[in-house]
Amino acid sequence: FGSFAESTCAALVLVAASPDLKDSWAGQMYPMLISSAGIVVGLVTLLTQGIFYKVKDMPDVEKALKGILVISTVLMTPVVIYLSKWCLPEAFSMGPGYEHVKWWYCAVSIMLGLWSGLIIGYVTEYYTSHSYTPVREIAETQ
Repeated sequence: FGSFAESTCAALVLVAASPDLKDSWAGQMYPMLISSAGIVVGLVTLLTQGIFYKVKDMPDVEKALKGILVISTVLMTPVVIYLSKWCLPEAFSMGPGYEHVKWWYCAVSIMLGLWSGLIIGYVTEYYTSHSYTPVREIAETQ
């Protein structure tokens, strides 16, 4: 929760410091809308997860957890694009040295975080789950 709140507050500070965004209500609300949309997408993900990944036995839990990562990433991607296009001007200034920031730069940076989180989730699961070779090899040596 800490990093979520901190990143939202940091984004609000950046928006308030931007000469082009500080007078735009949609621009000021952009960080909050992204965070709020993430909560809504998370709830939708939990509702749709049961349709795609039924959990009947213990092995199904692992597959369902991976499914939640995929569903939430896929659902949040178009939401980020839409909110970025709607809330941010075509080009804006973030201060000296960053005078020509385009709306899609923000969308791309958020999507890189989304998709790298998915990749990190899969890699972490591979190296920590008993279902895969690295963990089994370590268990066999003990």
